[in-house]
Amino acid sequence: MKTLFALALFFASSALFAADRPNIIFLMSDDQNTYSVGCYGNEDVSTPNMDKLGEEGMIFDKHYVTTAICMASRATVFTGMYEYKTGCNFEHGDMKPEIWEKSYPRLLREAGYRVAFAGKFGMEVEGRGLCEDDFDRWGGGPGQTNYWTNKNESMRKYAEEYPHSTVSYGAFGRDVIRDWADQDQPFCLSVSFKAPHKPAIPDPQFDEVYAGKAFTKPGNYGREHGEHMSEQSKTGRQYDRFTSWGYSDEYDQVMAIYHQQVHAIDVAVGMIREELEEQGIADNTVIIYTSDNGFICGSHGYGSKVLPMEESSRVPLIIYDPRASTNGQKFRCEQLTASIDFAPTILELAGVEAPSNMDGRSLLGLLEEPHSDVHDQVALINAWGGMGKTVSSITSLSALTKKYKYTYWWYASDGMYPVEELYDLEIDPLELKNLALDSNYDVILEEMREKYDHELSLWKQQVVDYNDYEKYGVLFDRGIPWEQKLEYID
Repeated sequence: MKTLFALALFFASSALFAADRPNIIFLMSDDQNTYSVGCYGNEDVSTPNMDKLGEEGMIFDKHYVTTAICMASRATVFTGMYEYKTGCNFEHGDMKPEIWEKSYPRLLREAGYRVAFAGKFGMEVEGRGLCEDDFDRWGGGPGQTNYWTNKNESMRKYAEEYPHSTVSYGAFGRDVIRDWADQDQPFCLSVSFKAPHKPAIPDPQFDEVYAGKAFTKPGNYGREHGEHMSEQSKTGRQYDRFTSWGYSDEYDQVMAIYHQQVHAIDVAVGMIREELEEQGIADNTVIIYTSDNGFICGSHGYGSKVLPMEESSRVPLIIYDPRASTNGQKFRCEQLTASIDFAPTILELAGVEAPSNMDGRSLLGLLEEPHSDVHDQVALINAWGGMGKTVSSITSLSALTKKYKYTYWWYASDGMYPVEELYDLEIDPLELKNLALDSNYDVILEEMREKYDHELSLWKQQVVDYNDYEKYGVLFDRGIPWEQKLEYID
C-alpha cells in the first residue's frame, strides 16, 4: 500500500512539474551573423520562420558571444561562464568533468526534465567525450560533424529522407516533440546546426532560392574600410580570407551559398514549430534561437570570425515565450546581453536556481520589461589563434557596454606596437572610426580603460589553473611593459 501511495505521489508531482514548467527548445546555428536574417534588416534574404519567431517573440539587437569561436562559445553556452573559467577551447584543452557537472543539460535532468541533443556538440569533456549518457535522446556528433546525414552515426536513420544534415535536425526535433508531447515530464531539446559553417556545402534542394541573386554589400565592406584597424588583427587568417574565400571578387556567389545554408536552417525551424502546434504544446514551449558566433563576410576586408568586431561577435537572438505579455507586439530589446546568459535563462525557465559560478544572468525579465538592464558591461575574449601553445598576435580582450567597445591589442613584435581601439556603437555601428585616436574622447577612453581593467581583474581572480589560461592575465595587462611579457610567449 505504501508503495502504491508513493507511486501515485510521484506521478502526481511529475504532472505538476509538467504543468508549471515549460518545455524548452534551444536552437543554435554555427557562424551566423545578424544580416543573414530578414528581421535584422536584410531584405535580400529569405528567413520566413525566423522572422515569424521574431514577430511573435522578442528580437535582441545587442546580443554578443563572449568568445567568437565554436568550441569556447559552446562551452560558455552550456555553463554560463566565461572561457577563462570553462578552461575549454581549441589549442587549450577539453572541459573538466567538474565544470560539466554544472552545465544546463545536467542540471535540468537532475531537476526532472528530459533532455535531448542533436548536431554539433563542439567540445569534449575530459575522460567522458561527448557525454551521450547525460541525454535521454541523442543525435549529436564529434568534431565538426558532417553535412551529409549518413556520415553522422547518430543521425543515419534520417539519411534516406533527409540526406543533408541541416533539415535532418529539424526531423530529429520533430520526432522528439512527437514522442514526448504526452509525457508527464517537461523536456529540453537542444539542436546545434552545423550550418552555415565552412566548408560550405548547401542543401541542393534549395539551389533555386538565391540563384543569380545580387546581394547588397554592407557599408563597411572592403579593405578601404579596414585601414584604421589594428595591425595585430591583420596577422591572422581572418585577413587573408577576404581574398582566399572569395569575398573580394566573388561576393554574390559566396553569399548565395552562405544564405542558402541559413535558409535550410529556417526550414528546420519551421518543421519544429509546426510539430509543436500539431502536438498541442506550442503554448507551453519556449523557443530560443541564436548562433555560436557571427561571421565576417567581407566587412573591413576580413573573413571568418574570432575577432571582436561586430560581424563576428554580435549574433542573432530571438526568444519566444508564449506566456509573456509582450508577445506579438514586435518588441526589440536594446539591452546588452551575452552568451553567458543562456544557461541561467534556461535554468530559470525550469525553476532551477543557477549556480553561483555562472557569470551570466537570466534574460526572462526582459521579456516583460525590455528596457530593464541586465549587464553594464561584458567581456569579449580571444585566447586562440596560435599553433599549439603558441600565443598569437590576434589574441585580445575587449570591454563592451551598450554604447562603447574598447579593445586592447597587446602584441608588440615585428614592428607592431600595443594599440587601442574604441568605437561608439550607437553612432558608428559599422565601426568605421577608431575614437581612441580622437582627443575629444579622452574622458570616455579612460572610462573604458577602467572597464577593461575590471574585466582583466576578474580574469586574474577567477581563471582556471590549467589549459594555459593564466598567462593572459599578464599578456592582456595594459600596465605591464612588453619586455616583461616576453617570457610568457612560447
